[in-house]
Amino acid sequence: MGAASKVKSLHNLDMSVAHQQFLNPIWKPCVSSCPLLAAQFLVMPTSNIELSPVQCLTVAAAKSGASFSNSGDLSADFSERNDDLGAAKGSGTTARGRRLLKVREEKRKREYERLHNYPAWAKVLENACKHDTELRAVLGDSIGNPELMRKKVEERVRTKGRNFQKSKTGSVLAFKVSFRDFNPLDSYIWFELYGSPSDRDVNILGSVIQAWYVMGRLGAFNSSNLQLAGSSMEYDPLYDAEKGFNVMPSSFHDISNVEFQDNWSRVWVDLGTADFFSIDVLLNCLTVLSSEYIGIQQVVFGGRRMGDWEEGMTNADDGYKYFEI
Repeated sequence: MGAASKVKSLHNLDMSVAHQQFLNPIWKPCVSSCPLLAAQFLVMPTSNIELSPVQCLTVAAAKSGASFSNSGDLSADFSERNDDLGAAKGSGTTARGRRLLKVREEKRKREYERLHNYPAWAKVLENACKHDTELRAVLGDSIGNPELMRKKVEERVRTKGRNFQKSKTGSVLAFKVSFRDFNPLDSYIWFELYGSPSDRDVNILGSVIQAWYVMGRLGAFNSSNLQLAGSSMEYDPLYDAEKGFNVMPSSFHDISNVEFQDNWSRVWVDLGTADFFSIDVLLNCLTVLSSEYIGIQQVVFGGRRMGDWEEGMTNADDGYKYFEI
Protein backbone atom coordinates (compact mmCIF):
# COMPACT_ATOMS: atom_id res chain seq x y z
CA MET A 1 0.00 0.00 0.00
CA GLY A 2 1.41 3.36 -0.94
CA ALA A 3 1.98 6.33 1.40
CA ALA A 4 -0.99 8.25 0.02
CA SER A 5 -3.38 5.38 0.59
CA LYS A 6 -2.11 4.98 4.19
CA VAL A 7 -2.73 8.61 4.97
CA LYS A 8 -6.23 8.39 3.52
CA SER A 9 -7.00 5.24 5.52
CA LEU A 10 -5.86 6.91 8.76
CA HIS A 11 -8.00 9.96 8.01
CA ASN A 12 -11.10 7.82 7.42
CA LEU A 13 -10.43 5.92 10.65
CA ASP A 14 -10.21 9.15 12.65
CA MET A 15 -13.50 10.41 11.20
CA SER A 16 -15.23 7.10 11.97
CA VAL A 17 -14.06 7.09 15.61
CA ALA A 18 -15.05 10.71 16.09
CA HIS A 19 -18.49 10.08 14.60
CA GLN A 20 -19.13 7.08 16.86
CA GLN A 21 -17.97 8.86 20.01
CA PHE A 22 -20.07 11.92 19.25
CA LEU A 23 -23.23 9.87 18.76
CA ASN A 24 -22.65 7.63 21.79
CA PRO A 25 -24.67 9.08 24.74
CA ILE A 26 -22.27 7.75 27.33
CA TRP A 27 -19.35 9.51 25.73
CA LYS A 28 -17.80 12.32 27.73
CA PRO A 29 -15.13 14.75 26.70
CA CYS A 30 -11.68 13.98 27.94
CA VAL A 31 -11.16 17.38 29.49
CA SER A 32 -11.21 16.10 33.05
CA SER A 33 -8.92 13.17 32.18
CA CYS A 34 -6.46 15.30 30.14
CA PRO A 35 -6.57 18.79 31.64
CA LEU A 36 -3.16 19.74 30.39
CA LEU A 37 -4.04 18.79 26.84
CA ALA A 38 -7.28 20.74 27.06
CA ALA A 39 -5.42 23.74 28.42
CA GLN A 40 -3.00 23.57 25.54
CA PHE A 41 -5.84 23.50 23.04
CA LEU A 42 -7.50 26.47 24.75
CA VAL A 43 -4.45 28.70 24.76
CA MET A 44 -2.75 27.74 21.52
CA PRO A 45 -3.61 29.79 18.46
CA THR A 46 -5.65 27.86 15.98
CA SER A 47 -5.52 30.11 12.98
CA ASN A 48 -2.61 28.29 11.31
CA ILE A 49 -3.10 24.82 12.75
CA GLU A 50 -5.12 22.11 11.14
CA LEU A 51 -6.84 19.85 13.68
CA SER A 52 -8.40 16.50 13.21
CA PRO A 53 -12.09 16.06 14.00
CA VAL A 54 -11.25 14.35 17.29
CA GLN A 55 -9.00 17.25 18.27
CA CYS A 56 -11.70 19.77 17.30
CA LEU A 57 -14.24 18.01 19.51
CA THR A 58 -11.72 17.94 22.37
CA VAL A 59 -11.09 21.69 22.09
CA ALA A 60 -14.81 22.46 21.96
CA ALA A 61 -15.51 20.27 25.00
CA ALA A 62 -12.69 21.95 26.92
CA LYS A 63 -14.10 25.40 26.21
CA SER A 64 -17.57 24.29 27.14
CA GLY A 65 -16.37 22.74 30.42
CA ALA A 66 -14.48 25.90 31.31
CA SER A 67 -17.57 27.97 30.66
CA PHE A 68 -19.70 25.70 32.81
CA SER A 69 -17.09 25.80 35.53
CA ASN A 70 -16.96 29.60 35.48
CA SER A 71 -20.75 29.94 35.59
CA GLY A 72 -20.88 27.49 38.52
CA ASP A 73 -18.33 29.55 40.41
CA LEU A 74 -20.29 32.74 39.78
CA SER A 75 -23.53 31.10 40.94
CA ALA A 76 -21.89 29.85 44.12
CA ASP A 77 -20.41 33.29 44.83
CA PHE A 78 -23.78 34.99 44.25
CA SER A 79 -25.50 32.48 46.53
CA GLU A 80 -22.95 33.05 49.29
CA ARG A 81 -23.44 36.83 49.07
CA ASN A 82 -27.22 36.45 49.28
CA ASP A 83 -26.81 34.26 52.33
CA ASP A 84 -24.55 36.84 53.94
CA LEU A 85 -27.01 39.68 53.23
CA GLY A 86 -29.93 37.65 54.54
CA ALA A 87 -28.07 36.82 57.73
CA ALA A 88 -27.16 40.48 58.28
CA LYS A 89 -30.71 41.59 57.68
CA GLY A 90 -32.24 38.96 59.95
CA SER A 91 -29.81 39.53 62.82
CA GLY A 92 -30.78 43.21 63.15
CA THR A 93 -27.18 44.30 63.44
CA THR A 94 -27.69 47.42 61.33
CA ALA A 95 -28.30 50.76 63.03
CA ARG A 96 -31.83 51.00 61.69
CA GLY A 97 -32.58 47.44 62.77
CA ARG A 98 -31.36 48.13 66.29
CA ARG A 99 -33.49 51.28 66.54
CA LEU A 100 -36.59 49.47 65.37
CA LEU A 101 -35.94 46.64 67.81
CA LYS A 102 -35.56 49.12 70.69
CA VAL A 103 -38.77 50.94 69.76
CA ARG A 104 -40.71 47.67 69.60
CA GLU A 105 -39.33 46.61 72.97
CA GLU A 106 -40.26 49.91 74.64
CA LYS A 107 -43.75 49.75 73.15
CA ARG A 108 -44.17 46.22 74.45
CA LYS A 109 -43.08 47.29 77.95
CA ARG A 110 -45.49 50.25 77.97
CA GLU A 111 -48.34 48.03 76.86
CA TYR A 112 -47.53 45.49 79.56
CA GLU A 113 -47.39 48.17 82.26
CA ARG A 114 -50.64 49.68 81.03
CA LEU A 115 -52.43 46.34 81.21
CA HIS A 116 -50.93 45.04 84.46
CA ASN A 117 -49.96 48.15 86.48
CA TYR A 118 -52.48 50.74 85.22
CA PRO A 119 -54.85 51.96 87.99
CA ALA A 120 -58.42 50.75 87.69
CA TRP A 121 -59.85 54.24 88.26
CA ALA A 122 -57.77 55.57 85.35
CA LYS A 123 -59.22 52.88 83.07
CA VAL A 124 -62.72 53.90 84.18
CA LEU A 125 -62.03 57.55 83.34
CA GLU A 126 -60.62 56.65 79.93
CA ASN A 127 -63.71 54.60 79.10
CA ALA A 128 -65.99 57.39 80.35
CA CYS A 129 -64.23 59.89 78.08
CA LYS A 130 -65.55 58.02 75.05
CA HIS A 131 -69.10 59.13 75.86
CA ASP A 132 -68.57 62.31 77.92
CA THR A 133 -67.24 65.32 76.02
CA GLU A 134 -66.98 67.47 79.15
CA LEU A 135 -64.86 64.88 80.97
CA ARG A 136 -62.72 64.48 77.86
CA ALA A 137 -62.15 68.24 77.82
CA VAL A 138 -61.22 68.18 81.52
CA LEU A 139 -58.62 65.43 81.10
CA GLY A 140 -57.25 66.85 77.84
CA ASP A 141 -53.83 65.41 76.95
CA SER A 142 -53.41 63.74 80.35
CA ILE A 143 -55.02 60.47 79.18
CA GLY A 144 -52.50 57.68 79.65
CA ASN A 145 -50.74 59.46 82.54
CA PRO A 146 -52.55 58.50 85.78
CA GLU A 147 -50.79 61.08 87.95
CA LEU A 148 -51.60 63.93 85.59
CA MET A 149 -55.17 62.66 85.22
CA ARG A 150 -55.57 62.75 89.00
CA LYS A 151 -54.38 66.36 89.17
CA LYS A 152 -56.74 67.40 86.38
CA VAL A 153 -59.75 65.82 88.08
CA GLU A 154 -58.86 67.26 91.50
CA GLU A 155 -58.54 70.72 89.97
CA ARG A 156 -61.92 70.30 88.26
CA VAL A 157 -63.59 69.17 91.49
CA ARG A 158 -61.98 71.97 93.45
CA THR A 159 -63.11 74.71 91.09
CA LYS A 160 -66.51 73.48 89.83
CA GLY A 161 -67.76 70.75 92.16
CA ARG A 162 -67.95 66.97 92.04
CA ASN A 163 -70.75 66.45 89.57
CA PHE A 164 -69.68 66.59 85.90
CA GLN A 165 -73.11 66.40 84.31
CA LYS A 166 -75.73 67.75 86.68
CA SER A 167 -76.57 71.36 85.80
CA LYS A 168 -78.73 71.92 88.88
CA THR A 169 -76.39 71.38 91.83
CA GLY A 170 -78.75 72.23 94.71
CA SER A 171 -80.86 70.05 97.01
CA VAL A 172 -84.49 69.03 96.66
CA LEU A 173 -84.87 69.07 100.46
CA ALA A 174 -85.60 72.14 102.53
CA PHE A 175 -82.92 73.03 105.06
CA LYS A 176 -83.53 73.24 108.81
CA VAL A 177 -83.47 76.55 110.69
CA SER A 178 -82.69 76.84 114.40
CA PHE A 179 -81.63 79.52 116.92
CA ARG A 180 -79.15 78.98 119.76
CA ASP A 181 -78.82 81.99 122.06
CA PHE A 182 -78.70 84.27 119.08
CA ASN A 183 -77.49 87.79 119.87
CA PRO A 184 -78.10 90.11 116.88
CA LEU A 185 -75.16 92.29 117.94
CA ASP A 186 -72.56 89.54 118.39
CA SER A 187 -73.26 86.10 116.96
CA TYR A 188 -72.28 83.63 114.31
CA ILE A 189 -74.56 82.36 111.59
CA TRP A 190 -73.67 78.75 110.69
CA PHE A 191 -74.32 76.93 107.42
CA GLU A 192 -74.01 73.15 107.11
CA LEU A 193 -73.55 72.01 103.51
CA TYR A 194 -73.90 68.53 102.03
CA GLY A 195 -70.22 68.32 101.19
CA SER A 196 -66.97 70.24 101.06
CA PRO A 197 -67.56 73.36 98.95
CA SER A 198 -65.73 74.01 95.73
CA ASP A 199 -64.26 77.40 94.90
CA ARG A 200 -67.42 78.07 92.94
CA ASP A 201 -69.59 77.27 95.98
CA VAL A 202 -67.48 79.53 98.17
CA ASN A 203 -67.89 82.41 95.73
CA ILE A 204 -71.66 81.96 95.41
CA LEU A 205 -72.44 81.71 99.11
CA GLY A 206 -69.97 84.45 99.97
CA SER A 207 -71.48 86.76 97.35
CA VAL A 208 -75.00 86.23 98.76
CA ILE A 209 -73.85 87.10 102.30
CA GLN A 210 -71.94 90.11 100.95
CA ALA A 211 -74.99 91.41 99.07
CA TRP A 212 -77.16 90.92 102.16
CA TYR A 213 -74.67 92.88 104.29
CA VAL A 214 -74.37 95.73 101.77
CA MET A 215 -78.16 96.15 101.73
CA GLY A 216 -78.27 96.08 105.53
CA ARG A 217 -75.40 98.53 105.75
CA LEU A 218 -77.32 100.94 103.52
CA GLY A 219 -80.44 100.73 105.74
CA ALA A 220 -82.55 98.45 103.56
CA PHE A 221 -84.00 96.54 106.52
CA ASN A 222 -85.91 99.31 108.25
CA SER A 223 -89.45 98.37 109.20
CA SER A 224 -90.21 102.01 110.12
CA ASN A 225 -90.43 102.91 106.48
CA LEU A 226 -92.50 100.26 104.71
CA GLN A 227 -94.93 102.61 102.98
CA LEU A 228 -95.67 100.31 100.05
CA ALA A 229 -95.83 97.02 101.90
CA GLY A 230 -99.64 96.99 102.09
CA SER A 231 -100.36 99.04 99.00
CA SER A 232 -102.12 97.81 95.89
CA MET A 233 -100.54 98.26 92.49
CA GLU A 234 -103.89 98.45 90.72
CA TYR A 235 -103.74 102.17 91.25
CA ASP A 236 -100.71 104.39 91.27
CA PRO A 237 -99.56 104.36 94.90
CA LEU A 238 -98.23 107.44 96.67
CA TYR A 239 -94.84 107.52 98.33
CA ASP A 240 -93.92 110.17 100.88
CA ALA A 241 -90.21 110.83 100.28
CA GLU A 242 -90.06 113.37 103.10
CA LYS A 243 -91.28 110.79 105.57
CA GLY A 244 -88.77 108.24 104.33
CA PHE A 245 -85.96 110.78 104.67
CA ASN A 246 -86.85 111.62 108.27
CA VAL A 247 -87.13 108.02 109.47
CA MET A 248 -84.48 106.96 112.00
CA PRO A 249 -81.69 105.11 110.16
CA SER A 250 -81.48 101.37 110.61
CA SER A 251 -78.37 99.60 109.39
CA PHE A 252 -75.94 96.77 109.95
CA HIS A 253 -72.81 97.62 111.91
CA ASP A 254 -70.26 94.97 111.06
CA ILE A 255 -69.62 91.56 109.56
CA SER A 256 -66.68 89.14 109.24
CA ASN A 257 -65.37 87.17 106.28
CA VAL A 258 -67.27 84.01 105.41
CA GLU A 259 -65.17 81.05 106.59
CA PHE A 260 -65.27 77.41 105.49
CA GLN A 261 -63.99 74.21 107.12
CA ASP A 262 -64.94 70.93 105.52
CA ASN A 263 -68.76 71.09 105.04
CA TRP A 264 -69.34 73.87 107.58
CA SER A 265 -69.36 77.61 107.01
CA ARG A 266 -69.87 80.55 109.34
CA VAL A 267 -70.03 84.33 109.38
CA TRP A 268 -70.02 86.68 112.37
CA VAL A 269 -72.55 89.53 112.28
CA ASP A 270 -73.51 92.64 114.16
CA LEU A 271 -76.94 93.56 112.83
CA GLY A 272 -76.84 96.92 114.58
CA THR A 273 -80.15 98.74 114.40
CA ALA A 274 -81.52 96.71 111.48
CA ASP A 275 -84.86 95.05 112.02
CA PHE A 276 -85.19 91.31 112.36
CA PHE A 277 -87.03 90.93 109.09
CA SER A 278 -83.53 91.15 107.59
CA ILE A 279 -83.21 87.54 108.73
CA ASP A 280 -86.33 86.67 106.75
CA VAL A 281 -84.77 88.26 103.68
CA LEU A 282 -81.59 86.22 104.18
CA LEU A 283 -83.53 82.97 104.61
CA ASN A 284 -85.54 83.67 101.46
CA CYS A 285 -82.29 84.07 99.52
CA LEU A 286 -80.79 80.93 101.02
CA THR A 287 -83.88 78.89 100.17
CA VAL A 288 -83.46 79.47 96.44
CA LEU A 289 -79.68 79.19 96.72
CA SER A 290 -79.97 75.75 98.33
CA SER A 291 -82.52 74.55 95.80
CA GLU A 292 -80.72 75.69 92.67
CA TYR A 293 -77.01 75.91 93.38
CA ILE A 294 -75.58 74.79 96.75
CA GLY A 295 -77.32 72.18 98.89
CA ILE A 296 -77.68 73.38 102.48
CA GLN A 297 -78.65 70.98 105.27
CA GLN A 298 -79.26 73.50 108.03
CA VAL A 299 -78.80 77.13 109.09
CA VAL A 300 -78.08 77.87 112.74
CA PHE A 301 -78.27 81.38 114.25
CA GLY A 302 -76.03 81.62 117.31
CA GLY A 303 -73.80 79.07 118.98
CA ARG A 304 -70.03 79.15 119.41
CA ARG A 305 -68.97 75.86 117.84
CA MET A 306 -70.70 73.58 115.36
CA GLY A 307 -69.72 70.23 113.91
CA ASP A 308 -65.96 69.61 113.79
CA TRP A 309 -65.06 73.25 113.60
CA GLU A 310 -61.62 74.02 115.04
CA GLU A 311 -60.63 77.52 116.06
CA GLY A 312 -57.36 78.74 114.60
CA MET A 313 -57.25 76.23 111.73
CA THR A 314 -56.64 78.57 108.81
CA ASN A 315 -54.41 76.40 106.62
CA ALA A 316 -55.70 75.79 103.10
CA ASP A 317 -54.12 72.32 103.12
CA ASP A 318 -56.49 71.39 105.97
CA GLY A 319 -59.55 72.38 103.94
CA TYR A 320 -59.89 75.95 105.18
CA LYS A 321 -61.30 78.50 102.76
CA TYR A 322 -62.76 81.97 103.11
CA PHE A 323 -64.59 84.65 101.19
CA GLU A 324 -63.52 88.18 101.92
CA ILE A 325 -66.31 90.71 102.33
